[in-house]
Amino acid sequence: MLGPVLGKAIASLLLALAVVLVPGCGTALAGPVDWQEVQSTADGRQWWDAGSVRRDRDGFLSVLSRFTPETDEDVATLGTLFVMQIDCDQRLFRDKQVNGLPRWRAQWEPAGDDGLIERVIDAVCRADLPESCLPSHPPHNPSVSPLPDWDSGRRFIYPP
Repeated sequence: MLGPVLGKAIASLLLALAVVLVPGCGTALAGPVDWQEVQSTADGRQWWDAGSVRRDRDGFLSVLSRFTPETDEDVATLGTLFVMQIDCDQRLFRDKQVNGLPRWRAQWEPAGDDGLIERVIDAVCRADLPESCLPSHPPHNPSVSPLPDWDSGRRFIYPP
């Protein structure tokens, strides 16, 4: 029988997967994950799920992310699942869910010196989203530099 802490962690993981992992925008069916690992750091390893990336009506992205801290090989760790919301223009993020539990008043934060979060933000903001995942109009924020920009096909354009 599983211990209460391990049982809760597994239940939270399953709940987060069931809620977030949907193929294509607008569908409500669970789909396979497409974990993309970013370069690890001394703090640990982090992945983001390419199949979970969505753009909301305000132009922000959300993505399922998984973090596993660096530990001894003898110590088993399940890691932590996050639903991150990302502001690509400002290079900010906030964790909307942690292990399936909502964070109602999550504040926007810069990645700071966290190389893993910086890499996730960069990868997710450069991801090629299906047309159905884009809003019907570009986000309005004239105070931000022109990177990224919209083309006539409603896709973000990033420089090489």
